[in-house]
Amino acid sequence: MVDVTPTIPAGRQVIESYGGGRFRVSGVLYAGSIMVFAERTLAWPVADMAAVAEATLAPLTAPGNSVDLLLLGCGARPAPIPPELRQTLRRAGIVVETMGTGAACRTYNVLLAEGRHVAAALIAID
Repeated sequence: MVDVTPTIPAGRQVIESYGGGRFRVSGVLYAGSIMVFAERTLAWPVADMAAVAEATLAPLTAPGNSVDLLLLGCGARPAPIPPELRQTLRRAGIVVETMGTGAACRTYNVLLAEGRHVAAALIAID
């Protein structure tokens, strides 16, 4: 049998499961939407794409963060973000990719295993 699980350095936040309005990240269960960084996971007060804004994404640009790619899990389906918000993130050195929450969870784990400076902002899905 071949193990295809990505090797992730110790102390990193790995998304283990999602659904039912919650996530399991590195053994901890979170209810509602979350923002996942390599070293920590935060509750994220966003229930839908209409609430995604510069203010709700502020943890990404906080001092000490070295994120260069944001995976935005939009819920059940991908959705666009306003061009102004995309430009604001770009000026902060962050490229944003929007996709369904499930795809964002899987992609985050792969990129984390590759050592990328990635974060995921994930809208919870049922």
